[in-house]
Amino acid sequence: MIRAENLTKRYGDTTVVQDLGFTVRPGSVTGFLGPNGAGKSTTLRMILGLDAPTRGRATVDGRPYAAHRAPLTHVGALLEARSVHPGRSAHHHLMALAHTHGIPRARVERVLALAGLTHVAHKRVKGFSLGMGQRLGIAAALLGDPATVVLDEPVNGLDPEGVLWIRTLLRNLAAEGRTVLVSSHLMSEMALTADHLIVIGRGRLLADTTVDELVRASGGASVRVVTPEADRLRTLLPGARITAEAPDTLLVTGLEAPEIGRAAAAHAVPLHELTPQAASLEQAFMDLTRDAVEYQGASA
Repeated sequence: MIRAENLTKRYGDTTVVQDLGFTVRPGSVTGFLGPNGAGKSTTLRMILGLDAPTRGRATVDGRPYAAHRAPLTHVGALLEARSVHPGRSAHHHLMALAHTHGIPRARVERVLALAGLTHVAHKRVKGFSLGMGQRLGIAAALLGDPATVVLDEPVNGLDPEGVLWIRTLLRNLAAEGRTVLVSSHLMSEMALTADHLIVIGRGRLLADTTVDELVRASGGASVRVVTPEADRLRTLLPGARITAEAPDTLLVTGLEAPEIGRAAAAHAVPLHELTPQAASLEQAFMDLTRDAVEYQGASA
């Protein structure tokens, strides 16, 4: 279990993380989300003992990371996949880590196979692609068979097969009762992988909830309506948010399909299509973090 309590980090006059509190529990995949500059990387570094909090504390299984006598066997982490000596092979890199904790060679071979790197295990890391580097970083994170896994952007650089592998791996780790915390900017992947979400913006907690609850709370679900009398139907749906996708196609938010259908039937408005559109995690995230975005592009 990971716990952050009143976690705060300042650099001079700049507060990067402000009174952040949350708990990451075992048995589920927790997505750690936020726009660029939200303080995600700083928070992860404080959890892993790489940065000292200005105030508050972060613990793993009740202890600060540095207090664990054999940290690799408690917490496996991937923050920067390229933090490997380029002249080493994948096998030598993992063996060097293994020697620090008395981890047997068989475990090194096991995680290399798990990451799909057996065939390149003795090649120098400097020749690895971005995706291969990510796989090596994940292999290193799993080396100590830890109960807690912390991964920052694990699918970065992976091809579709690799993304599917990561998704399956994370869910399997959680199913084994491990604590899994994953930071990502890919909302579509988080929607498929995460059970729980922690969302921060400008260093503060914005949401600590499930994927379904966040999407539901956003109110982003809509209904696609196709009718030759789109303009007339608009006047029959007061209070709804309506946008036109085409002259005969409306996207209606704020009303359910049956309500729209009854209003159309009552005024003899023909409907060619009435299709509920599921709200997306991406839209819910954008709505939640709209005021916490550090860099915002202008429309073309």
